[in-house]
Amino acid sequence: MTATTDRDAPSLSRTFQGITCVLAGMVLFVGQDVLMKDMLTYYPVWMLIFVRSIVALTTLLPLVLWLGTPHRILTPLWPWYLARAMLFASGFAMFYAAFPFMGLAEVTTLFFAAPLMTATLAALFLQEKVGVHRVAALLVGFAGVVIAMNPTGGNFGWIAILPLLCALTYAISQIIVRKIGEQDTSLVIGLYTISFSGILIIPMGFAVAQMIEVTPELYHLRMEWPVPKAEGIAMLVLLGGIGTVAYTLVSRAYQIASASIIAPFDYSYLPLAAFLGYLMWGEIPPHTTFVGMLLIMGSGMYTGYRELRVNRTDDNAPPIAQTVFTPGAPAVVLVDALDAESAEFDEADKKLS
Repeated sequence: MTATTDRDAPSLSRTFQGITCVLAGMVLFVGQDVLMKDMLTYYPVWMLIFVRSIVALTTLLPLVLWLGTPHRILTPLWPWYLARAMLFASGFAMFYAAFPFMGLAEVTTLFFAAPLMTATLAALFLQEKVGVHRVAALLVGFAGVVIAMNPTGGNFGWIAILPLLCALTYAISQIIVRKIGEQDTSLVIGLYTISFSGILIIPMGFAVAQMIEVTPELYHLRMEWPVPKAEGIAMLVLLGGIGTVAYTLVSRAYQIASASIIAPFDYSYLPLAAFLGYLMWGEIPPHTTFVGMLLIMGSGMYTGYRELRVNRTDDNAPPIAQTVFTPGAPAVVLVDALDAESAEFDEADKKLS
């Protein structure tokens, strides 16, 4: 789920554009994970995360240099971003490590506990106010997580813990951003997160390869990186490019339309993941996954609605990170880069009215 500052009375056309952008972004995010799941057959998870980071970095670094102030390359907050990158690298390595063992819908449903965890951690460590309504919604959401995991079922195993651990690391990283506030732009935060995570994933891969026996079912955790052919290089570049375009689309959606309207469409990721998982690999999630998915979606959307409502009426509310709760998404990192264009749209709307 995403949270940003609402715009005043966006026009109907811009609202439609925003919904279109966020839905297109969710389709691309699901496509990114479908591609990741398929490519794990040929490449280790460490290599895929590293290449995806490099592709994103080659887009973001020139953009930061070109835009200049207020985006800064040298920032005293880099230790926080290093910690955030460590959380991302380890978390999404666990997330993708579960792909060969679980259906796409099952893995991503458990990951969507991240918004619930973020709200809980924000209340515990940042003293953000959580009323009775949001407490009830969080309890419903966590009940959905338990149902989706189905711990009493015969197929429950330790693999199901990995997406939840990813959700936890993601939530902690969001708390770091909320703690920092707006001292750096989201573009700079995204640049540092992507850069550091791409570097950190290499020693993480070596460490894991030393600690476990790389059996055939764990072959995607090996540290031997095959040299891709021309087709493989194209697929790797596509993997990184899809994510970058998806971030741009979703950030654009939250610039031109009201967050309270756009936020529920983030959850379109889950049924899309279930559909493509069935289409690509014939995956049919158990009924517990669908029940848990509905509870998590309902809880997350209601929690987001309450958070947006509170922050519209409370001038002293803590800052909300401009981030998207979708797997593999470090942040809506291009939102600041589009401010000038957004201002032009605002001026055009005024003239039309």
